[in-house]
Amino acid sequence: MNDLMSFGTHRLWKRTVVARAAALASAADGPLVDLAGGTGDLALALRRRLPDRRIVVADASRGMLDIARTRGGATLDYLQTPAETLPFGDGSVALVTLSFGLRNMTDPARALGEVARVLAPGGHLVLLEFSKPAAWFAPLYALHARHVIPRIGAAVARDRGAYAYLVESIDRFPGREDIAREIGAAGLALTEERAFVFGVARMHVGRKP
Repeated sequence: MNDLMSFGTHRLWKRTVVARAAALASAADGPLVDLAGGTGDLALALRRRLPDRRIVVADASRGMLDIARTRGGATLDYLQTPAETLPFGDGSVALVTLSFGLRNMTDPARALGEVARVLAPGGHLVLLEFSKPAAWFAPLYALHARHVIPRIGAAVARDRGAYAYLVESIDRFPGREDIAREIGAAGLALTEERAFVFGVARMHVGRKP
């Protein structure tokens, strides 16, 4: 479904996030946490680049973690936890990746605050999330999102409602400037950002001072 919805480009977005996270991982000591890590895609990609670092897949869903554990085995650690109350000590984590999970959290601002709390000084958050596309591209994207994605969901996943919700959650999610402000309000300095497909998705990098 992800390949069909994004024409395969989501793989390139995640590859960019993994490469940036791997490059930043040495800036601080501690484990790397893939928050809302789901079935472990990002964590496994990070493991291939960083064979000697401790990498934790953290997710609120036991079912997702069971799949991640089947895929990653003993190469990763697994933690069932809501993002809003992370069971890590202050300043104990080197890096957090968060890919397409922030908009589904009960309290995104609190989750970002928790990320800032657990990051060590010099540690980074690498966030990948849907965003608001450029004005000229927005009408085309809206047609795809509102009419094509739910139909693909009905035909392939046999769950039109879930993909209609996906489109609604993306549409409600704050845009670039709001996310940048929330990252700053959490206590992180925004150091990088990169747009994908004219702003449909965006990578933000925040650093703990």
